Amino acid sequence: MCIFFDTISMFAPPRTVEEIFKDYCARRAGVVRALTYDVDEFYGLCDPDKENLCLYGHPNEMWEVTLPAEEVPPELPEPALGINFARDGMNRKDWLSLVAVHTDSWLLSVAFYLGARLNRNERKRLFSLINDLPTVFEVVTERKPIKDKPSVDSSSKSRGSTKRSNDGQVKSNPKLADESYEDEEDEHSETLCGSCGGNYNADEFWIGCDICERWFHGKCVKITPAKAENIKQYKCPSCSMKRGRQ
Repeated sequence: MCIFFDTISMFAPPRTVEEIFKDYCARRAGVVRALTYDVDEFYGLCDPDKENLCLYGHPNEMWEVTLPAEEVPPELPEPALGINFARDGMNRKDWLSLVAVHTDSWLLSVAFYLGARLNRNERKRLFSLINDLPTVFEVVTERKPIKDKPSVDSSSKSRGSTKRSNDGQVKSNPKLADESYEDEEDEHSETLCGSCGGNYNADEFWIGCDICERWFHGKCVKITPAKAENIKQYKCPSCSMKRGRQ
């Protein structure tokens, strides 16, 4: 683990949705590494006999355990203070989970702090991008959201396709059916992409065709989550061709 100054102090802060999301992903990668691959080193640095310590994730994908910033107010929202004090008073797994929850809150606060000048639609798009990633808590505890298999009925359709309904509400990715979790293998892994034939993967963006009811990897049909937000009724390439011939 290396200690670096936050590059936001040396360069212009990210301004666009894409720049802020890239910053979020880099900071997230750093703290995930601290709480997983580098967990023994992280655990050792969080000595309860030291002063208030914080876990920082930096835009260069590095992590750092250090004291809070001295300036008031700080340049960015501060992570949870004193994560080291509870280390020896809790089960290690529970302590790491607690740090992960606080870290998720910090990552969101930094992203929306940087996005203070975004408009309503941009903030919605930023959160949608962030929400498509597993939380740090989910990664650390190895929990998986229960996923809803895309199907032909309208209720599943509204949960599975990331696009707008007629009332303007954004529909969700086929990842989250509810807030409960399961530790077993996803029972819906047999869902196949209508383009490449690949299996459903919770970490990839999928979109459903409103005509033939088939599901596709966004990358296979060249649709991104941002594009999907502006599509009221999605027609896959095959259905678009059929409509064109008619």
